[in-house]
Amino acid sequence: MTDPARDHGLDHLVVLMFENRSFDNLLGYLYDPGEVVSFEGVAGRSLSNPLPPEIDGGGPRRVSVHPAASMDLPDPNPGEEFPHVNTQVFNRVDPPENANAPIDRMQPPFNAPSDPNAVPTMDGFVADYVREYRQQLGRLPTVEQCAQILACYPRDRVPVLSGLARSFAVFDHWFCEVPTETYPNRSFLHAASSSGFVLNHPPGKFEAENDAPTVFEKLEAAKRTWRVYIDPAQIVPATALIHARRLAPYFADHFSTLLDFEDDARAGRLPEYSFLEPNMFLPHSDMHPPGAARFRERIHAPPPEAMARGEQLLARVYDAIRTSATPTGSNWANTLLLVLFDEHGGTYDHVPPPPVPPPGATERGEMGFDFARSGLRVPAVAVSPWIDAGTVVTAEFRHTSVIRTLRTRWDLGPPLTARDAVAADLAPLLTRSTPRAPETWPVLSPVRPSLVDRAEEIFDRPLSRLERDLLGEALSLEATRAGRAPAADPETVGRREALGHLARIQTAYFPGVAGGRRT
Repeated sequence: MTDPARDHGLDHLVVLMFENRSFDNLLGYLYDPGEVVSFEGVAGRSLSNPLPPEIDGGGPRRVSVHPAASMDLPDPNPGEEFPHVNTQVFNRVDPPENANAPIDRMQPPFNAPSDPNAVPTMDGFVADYVREYRQQLGRLPTVEQCAQILACYPRDRVPVLSGLARSFAVFDHWFCEVPTETYPNRSFLHAASSSGFVLNHPPGKFEAENDAPTVFEKLEAAKRTWRVYIDPAQIVPATALIHARRLAPYFADHFSTLLDFEDDARAGRLPEYSFLEPNMFLPHSDMHPPGAARFRERIHAPPPEAMARGEQLLARVYDAIRTSATPTGSNWANTLLLVLFDEHGGTYDHVPPPPVPPPGATERGEMGFDFARSGLRVPAVAVSPWIDAGTVVTAEFRHTSVIRTLRTRWDLGPPLTARDAVAADLAPLLTRSTPRAPETWPVLSPVRPSLVDRAEEIFDRPLSRLERDLLGEALSLEATRAGRAPAADPETVGRREALGHLARIQTAYFPGVAGGRRT
């Protein structure tokens, strides 16, 4: 007999979204061949990419997928914008001058194939990484340095993520929505659109022009509860900046910190939808590959351990839900935790991204993209007592499945766009007739960051690309509301000055974040 409580297994949805990792990069070695019925990973497969002609290694002309030997590879950060992804997926550079051009000087068709039905080859990751490496460090990499873009993490390198994936459900065909970087993909997560944009920059673009309706507004109209919680070190929520035109009325009372999330989980007062942001500034907890490579090389500093901090954050969120036992309100039995990554970030994946319906109008967006092609696979894990251990979800899911699930669960009305209209719903994953008691859930221990990682925080290093984008969007928000020019240029400020600007903006616009824990 089915436990009637299963009907309430999705009373609360919690989504924690990390940064810039592909499925193969983090979970490709999750299962050994034959360990489960079906799993599209890298173990037991012969997967490789060719070396580009400019690399003379004196040996084989291909590099193979292999286990990562250290944390926080690849270093430096790969290319993640639309033209870079085109090269990674199709091994194509068009026009040839794009091979050595920075992103703001690349020319149409931005490495995209002329044939809209072109089949992705998934063999351009090394070629694109070589060119990005040269852009960042001013020299060509060695063969060993080239190969790190195909390094994939064994289970023991990411024990929390891997432990949850094996103990509950892993999706081996979850795709991000756009073959590009952070802002467009995070916009699709809640709006099923990026207003035609495929790049984060220039600063202020999303804050000023992204007017796509969001699922937050649908929840609000249906009188359903929602909240965005951010790592306190993040200072300003990226979700608010990306959707500022839509979410400004909710800045004061719908944004707070992960300290509040832990308190709310403990007290059984989680909203029906919670969205969690890691810290995308140093000290990163977002699992983003390392940035500021040239600066770190100059001072002989190791890469920051964003992977270890991300694992710590994931363990905290999981434990907050696992130990939530209030008889009413939110608790372990009625809360689904979904762990996602916004985009693949240039890291290797072997599964070709599928075609998808454009979100709406047929006119082309930024860089001529028609939005008829998906982004790449990303790690995705669902944690619920109504899911059996060892579940592998082979069906196609994508970021807009979050919108579809919220719309269906709380009857929020029609789709936002054609993209969430076809996305799969998460509810059918809750298949058990009785819940698994939290005493049987795994207790997971993350790898701890080193003291060397903490020491890097004292340096006033340049901002990484993502940090510049976040600061630029925040400064644009402030300038728009004050009717003046932005207070600083995000391309020139260092970390310390950036944190000062963000703290000022936090105080002015996000009192729920600035004020610390709610009472």
